[in-house]
Amino acid sequence: MSTQTQKNEIRITRIYDAPVKAVWDAWADPKQAAQWWGPRGFTITTHSKDLRAGGSWVYTMHGPDGTDYPNHTKYYEVEKHSRLVYDHGGNENQPPMFRVTVEFKEVKGKTEMMMVMSLPTPEALVQTKKIIKSANGNSTWDRLSEFLTKESSQHEVFVINRTFDAPIETIFEMWTNPAHLSKWLAPGGGEMKFLRSEIQPGKSSFYVMGVGNTKMYGRAEYLEILKPHRLVYTQQFCDENEKVTRHPMAPTWPETMLTQVTFASEGPELTRVTVQWQPHGKVTLEELATFVNAKGGMTQGWTGSFDQLEAYLAQAK
Repeated sequence: MSTQTQKNEIRITRIYDAPVKAVWDAWADPKQAAQWWGPRGFTITTHSKDLRAGGSWVYTMHGPDGTDYPNHTKYYEVEKHSRLVYDHGGNENQPPMFRVTVEFKEVKGKTEMMMVMSLPTPEALVQTKKIIKSANGNSTWDRLSEFLTKESSQHEVFVINRTFDAPIETIFEMWTNPAHLSKWLAPGGGEMKFLRSEIQPGKSSFYVMGVGNTKMYGRAEYLEILKPHRLVYTQQFCDENEKVTRHPMAPTWPETMLTQVTFASEGPELTRVTVQWQPHGKVTLEELATFVNAKGGMTQGWTGSFDQLEAYLAQAK
């Protein structure tokens, strides 16, 4: 989640590895928007879309529990490939929740998307942030990244972001110092212990995680470490002798995963972390399907780890 409040605003910034036209089209074309719009697990049905100042987008969002959420978006400004201003969350039975301004800008061949959600009152801001967190609303922008990657490369990826209240050097240390990493990475409040830790390019670490009554061994091999901006490594499940095995609860899970973590400052005391996860090496169609179908669980798992990192950072203050 990439959020920062100023007055009654929620601000989100994302960098997409795609040209501005591709990102704009993903927003503008209802068929493309249907592939990513909404929190993970949600789908949409567009009834009409008139993308111009004074026009509207009428659609229904379908929740994973079957609940339908009618939406009537009204556009106030539409500058092709550059800027959108619209109301969000309203329909014939309720007023809009907030005003949205989105700007798209090319940055070194990529697209910077800057979004501001303006709320009418501080109370509305607090309530909206709760709703977004409860529905995992910011996964919408992760799904957009996944969609753009698949469109450009045909590769399936999983993406998740979170902004942490700490300087970039501190957050990088949380990911590269085993003493810190072991305190928050294990899912579900499990325990993590490094049996070997050489977190540097060309080296590897070997660790064990205890989740409930299950012990899971794993190995990470580090491909790239660019302090404090980037960390790239592969991961495999192993047995206690470091022999490569399969996921103990998902035998068709890909044998090797590639993890790319990028760190970006959003001010002196804020750091946005972006994790991109994907199968690596030879992957069967069954393994790829397992990966794609598990994105909801991956979101839950990484969200839990990020929550633990937030708590760990708070304790250290």
